Amino acid sequence: MQRCGMSAGDVNFSYRTRATPAKKIAPFISHSRTGAWNWRLHLSVLTSTYVIFPVLGLAVFAVASGWLPHTLLVGILFLSFLPSTVQSSIAFTAIAGGNVPAAICSASLSNLLGVFITPLLVQIFLGAAGKGLSWDVVQAIILQLLLPFFLGHLSRPWTAAFLHRHKILTTIIDRGSILIVVYVAFSAAVVQGIWRAVSPANFALMVAISAAILALILAITMRGARLLGFSKADEIVMVFCGSKKSLASGVPMAGVLFPAATVGAVIIPLMLFHQLQLMACAILARRYAERDVNTDLIPAAGDRAHQKSSA
Repeated sequence: MQRCGMSAGDVNFSYRTRATPAKKIAPFISHSRTGAWNWRLHLSVLTSTYVIFPVLGLAVFAVASGWLPHTLLVGILFLSFLPSTVQSSIAFTAIAGGNVPAAICSASLSNLLGVFITPLLVQIFLGAAGKGLSWDVVQAIILQLLLPFFLGHLSRPWTAAFLHRHKILTTIIDRGSILIVVYVAFSAAVVQGIWRAVSPANFALMVAISAAILALILAITMRGARLLGFSKADEIVMVFCGSKKSLASGVPMAGVLFPAATVGAVIIPLMLFHQLQLMACAILARRYAERDVNTDLIPAAGDRAHQKSSA
């Protein structure tokens, strides 16, 4: 995985630079301060990401022990420690008609804090399975995740326009870099004989567990937002930012925190969860959007009926 360090840095730099295109974010700039100071919402998202999710992961680790290979259990627990996504959380929030400025702040904060919180949680709960928090590990995390995060944001005034003009090229670099990192990690696992250790029954159980975790966290964030009295726009932010896990951060972080021989198996739950969350959130975002449209149409239909009765 060390040979892919530059790829991980490249994807994080490109990802941060073009994470929120200028044309899409322009209408929300005037409201960004409101989004940044929505502390109850941000705290709720962080609680979901770094408290509720790890509790679910620890519960699965305890219950499924003996049913799944240890490396897959480690992967499920590692998944629960990861930060939220940025780009897809914002995109789904926008599609659903949610509070986009708050989503930008909440997802970015989650991703930034994850650089520190995720390795700490891994050290506390998975110390024996990982490499430990040595200076080499800290340095690798800073170079591959934290430094590209800041450079990507700071370089936007000079690079964003160029990257958006060449969107196809940056998309290829972005997704290609992730693919390379995943491919190298997964190939190492195949060489180590991962498919001899993971049976079809294990794989099916892992899919079921990932789907159950996703369904549960979506229900918790949705219900929690309503109990806290959030507006519909803020509920959407909590649902999409509080239920997602970042593949872009998780894969390079796994390469740093775990031995090369186990990385491929550790990221399998993350890859599965990533696909499930994209499919589920796409459906959910569309339903939120359709609900808003129907809500707008009902008063309009009532007004037309009233006008006809008056005539």
